[in-house]
Amino acid sequence: MSRVEGLRADSSHFTLERKPFRILGGSIHYFRVPRAYWEDRMLKLKACGLNTITTYVPWNLHEPQRGVYDFKDQLDLEAYLRLAAKLDLWVILRPGPYICAEWDLGGLPSWLLRDHNMRLRTTYSGFTKAVNAFFDQLIKKVVPFQYSEGGPIIAVQVENEYGSYAKDEEYMHFIKEALLSRGITELLLTSDNKEGLKLGGVKGALETINFQKLSLSDLTHLDAIQPQKPKMVMEYWSGWFDLWGGLHHVYTAEDMLPVVTEILKLDMSINLYMFHGGTNFGFMNGALAVGVPASKPMVTSYDYDAPLSEAGDYTTKYHLLRNLFSHYHTQPLPELPPLQERRAYQPVVMQQHLSLWDSLHFADKPFKSELPVNMENLPVNNNNGQSYGYTLYETAINSGGTLNSKNNIRDRALVFVDKQFVGVLDYKVQKLALPDGKGKRTLSLLVENCGRVNYGKTLDEQRKGLVGDIQLNQHLLRDFIIHSLDMKPGFVNRLESSGHWMSMRQRPSFPGFFQAKLHVDSYPKDTFIKLSGWSKGVVFINGKNLGRYWSIGPQQTLYVPGPWLHRGANQVIVFEEQETDGKIQFASSPDYGMTVDVQ
Repeated sequence: MSRVEGLRADSSHFTLERKPFRILGGSIHYFRVPRAYWEDRMLKLKACGLNTITTYVPWNLHEPQRGVYDFKDQLDLEAYLRLAAKLDLWVILRPGPYICAEWDLGGLPSWLLRDHNMRLRTTYSGFTKAVNAFFDQLIKKVVPFQYSEGGPIIAVQVENEYGSYAKDEEYMHFIKEALLSRGITELLLTSDNKEGLKLGGVKGALETINFQKLSLSDLTHLDAIQPQKPKMVMEYWSGWFDLWGGLHHVYTAEDMLPVVTEILKLDMSINLYMFHGGTNFGFMNGALAVGVPASKPMVTSYDYDAPLSEAGDYTTKYHLLRNLFSHYHTQPLPELPPLQERRAYQPVVMQQHLSLWDSLHFADKPFKSELPVNMENLPVNNNNGQSYGYTLYETAINSGGTLNSKNNIRDRALVFVDKQFVGVLDYKVQKLALPDGKGKRTLSLLVENCGRVNYGKTLDEQRKGLVGDIQLNQHLLRDFIIHSLDMKPGFVNRLESSGHWMSMRQRPSFPGFFQAKLHVDSYPKDTFIKLSGWSKGVVFINGKNLGRYWSIGPQQTLYVPGPWLHRGANQVIVFEEQETDGKIQFASSPDYGMTVDVQ
């Protein structure tokens, strides 16, 4: 089509090339879906009758260290945009810098927190300088993909749900200018829930609304703010996220369909958040703030009870929505793409183990410090601090007694005396009795960053590890040796090729790493790992971090994408904190635990 005029919001409905246009959108995040499956998921979105794909951009993955950028492989945003264009899908880009997304720190890089005065999502110079440097890299990549340049991007979102944060009146103007000054020319949008609409807008950007249950008063409110403008639900929540120790949220098709039907009858545009959730691979899950500083981490699966499941399956919701959206097309919808086959592989027995203590030679050199140092301020990763994973703090003690964390542990610590496990400290348990013993002994705290809060007012307080003093019998502990265990691919590869592994005939000690081979004799298929006899830890397959598992549920399986396996032997390494039955099972369908309806 000839490109004269892109998406406009000058009357009560959108126009594209000056003709009425309705956005039928769905969110799929490229960073939550194996790259080999991007096309499959997009084709399924298109076959459902949607015309637009929306995605966030996770700053923390694209700039893992200040000034070091990564737009390759799984993070090749340009390839994702090219693919959308090839499949005739429009794109709404949501570049942040903050994205929420149930993602660690809402997508902001943790190295920002090295600055003790940091004020995230404000015009504090330490923040704006970092945003400007990132946008210098990001925006030049997306500018050529705009509609006016012949590309698929028809709109760009300014930040994300700022009305729920709103700590700085100048901030949204700063972000808008950061986009415009770098060549963004398409329609600008903002997105907020009803409460956030009061404070989240910025002049020159169309306001859109986020919700799950339709209330006509919300729409009246949106109309009052911007009369005679198109109405759009930027996030129509198709499901909800899950927390460790909770239940699996479902939002039934029977509840959802009438709302979507009504939105369409009201001539509104819609974006399903999520259309396909995918997975919080690695340590990237966010957390829900439940008071200060306590938080509850989110699970690894981001299935979200979306129309397309975590592994790309059609659901009841999908079929009903497809039928509904088909009425808004003059041509028949494309055929449904075939489903990926899945396989429950034979159980795998662990062959070797390596204790946490023996794995320390493969980590970076430890750091000595009189005082405890939080994860982000450790002198590692070219002085960008440690972002994710575990940190081991060790110090000498001369007696038993009461260890008091003074609530300075973020988020959870396994406590050892001379490598013997004593107990767990977290937000709930802040005191622990240490056994008596003779002479000098080593106290070790293995502290896990379980995921930083991604939404709410406490973003500036998301430093992890030991964030302050701990006491033994009222005395402040001093002189720590600190090991950074971020379990990045380099570490996992060094571990794998080390000659230090012990046979399973020797009783394993915990925490520890366990190693096995998964043999795949034909073309690799998707599968799910089930760790029924294990308690809590992380699984790596061929060096890729599949995410955390935890027996408290609700999630009981981890998604393993077929493209991450290969024919022949596949390396499986499990880091387990406390117990194992020594085998891994596989299933052909997921188990997300007991369900509860979204309230």
